[in-house]
Amino acid sequence: MWQELQIFGFRALWSPYFATFVAILGIVYFLFFIIRKDDKKATVKQMQFFYSGLLLLYIIKGSPIDLLSHIMFTGHMLQMALYYLLFPILMIKGIPEWVWRKIFEIPVLSQILKLLTKPLIALLLFNGLFSVYHIPIVFDYAKSSEPAHVSITLTILVAAFILWWPLFSPLKETHTMSPLLKIGYIAANGILITPACALIIFAPTSIYSAFGATGSWLQTLALCVPIDVLSELSLSGPEMFSPFSIAEDQQLGGIIMKVTQEIIYGAIIAKIFFPWFNKGTDKIDPLPTQQHTEQV
Repeated sequence: MWQELQIFGFRALWSPYFATFVAILGIVYFLFFIIRKDDKKATVKQMQFFYSGLLLLYIIKGSPIDLLSHIMFTGHMLQMALYYLLFPILMIKGIPEWVWRKIFEIPVLSQILKLLTKPLIALLLFNGLFSVYHIPIVFDYAKSSEPAHVSITLTILVAAFILWWPLFSPLKETHTMSPLLKIGYIAANGILITPACALIIFAPTSIYSAFGATGSWLQTLALCVPIDVLSELSLSGPEMFSPFSIAEDQQLGGIIMKVTQEIIYGAIIAKIFFPWFNKGTDKIDPLPTQQHTEQV
């Protein structure tokens, strides 16, 4: 497959403009949060989270994975899983607490954010937008033009940040959920995202024209492949680059999304559960020793 992808050229494969954008973000973070000498300097852990997030961002939006996301539905769902379910966590934990506090103190915006980050609203907002996005007519429209694609995917990304805020917020006053409620929150999120995945997995035929062997697929490719390159290529459809049929690719994409989601959610649940469980066992009175029993 790699040899076949070479026909799209360096720009489509490695997105040099996006790489420059990511590099600028890294430089800005370094100038504002690393070289400073006061107590607002980012910690080592925050630096690790932020730059890991930037690396992940380039991998999913600037590397050949992004090109594959416009060729195969499997690539699209892998991209979505990492972009919405992992990237926001790294960014939330990577940006210093005082920055988030200033954001949440902005007039008007603070009230909106306090409302949207309530656990129930955050759950319904993200999963609702994600499900609506994967309704065929909406999905095909989003893939038909760059402004539509950028605006819709960025809106869902903001909703993803809101989704993870109740669990990973660095602001102590926002930690209102007990460990048990946090586990329930993640479980509910897994349940709410299931209908969209099930629709995709169990559909007997392809439901998205954006990944069919039609002009719509070429419109999708135009989102990441320069028009002058695309006009010189003779392409018959996504099956040129995949060992699967269009329907099989769609089903596999749904499975990848669900499995990736379960892995990420399972890791988060484990991170919440085991410290909570160990903290509980520390409070249990130890059994009396044999020497103490004999003295009694």
